[in-house]
Amino acid sequence: MNEKLMGWNREQMAQRAAVDIPDGAYVNLGIGIPEKVARYVPEGREVIYHTENGLLGMGISPEPGQEDPELINAGKKPITAIPGAAYFHHADSFAMIRGHHIDICVLGAMQVAQNGDLANWSTGAADAIPAVGGAMDLVAGVKTIYVITQHNTRDGSPKLLKKCSFPLTGQAVVSRIYTDLAVINITPQGFEVIELAPGLDFDTVQQRTDAILVNNLNKES
Repeated sequence: MNEKLMGWNREQMAQRAAVDIPDGAYVNLGIGIPEKVARYVPEGREVIYHTENGLLGMGISPEPGQEDPELINAGKKPITAIPGAAYFHHADSFAMIRGHHIDICVLGAMQVAQNGDLANWSTGAADAIPAVGGAMDLVAGVKTIYVITQHNTRDGSPKLLKKCSFPLTGQAVVSRIYTDLAVINITPQGFEVIELAPGLDFDTVQQRTDAILVNNLNKES
């Protein structure tokens, strides 16, 4: 179960998620792989990226040596700002989130349950360092939640489960998951596979998932 599979790499996962973000959307990106999505706005689209530390209009990462130490995202990574970007107080940023003004949020995950429950801030272990950030506000206030995550942990354990064992960030909040193996929708029937990474088959992905998958590879996404 922990053998290395061919599939999408981190950049390709981010690029695949970017394809599904519509023109004109206001989008918040979580820390990790989700940060990379900003690099892959499809040609002809305008997407406005929001960071909860107070910027609307985040651009791509700066070239080495061109970093501005005062221009960072919520993950403390250097970023750029697009023309027309706006800066504002941290509290105003969360007012945008809590007021349902952000269309899509792309987050990482430790676990996702088949009903859309998300766990991404703590393992619940006694010595775990919690890292909730703005995630609980985001899953409660943003209209659509996407997740980008490796399909399995480093030791091969599934991250897509019947039920999360870690403390929840939000209940039934995730709409779609992008892993290195597949694109998966959350539906009333559970995890619905709508696309596979090149070179993989449905059974291979099923073997690496804790819950039963629904095969809907011919569905329009």
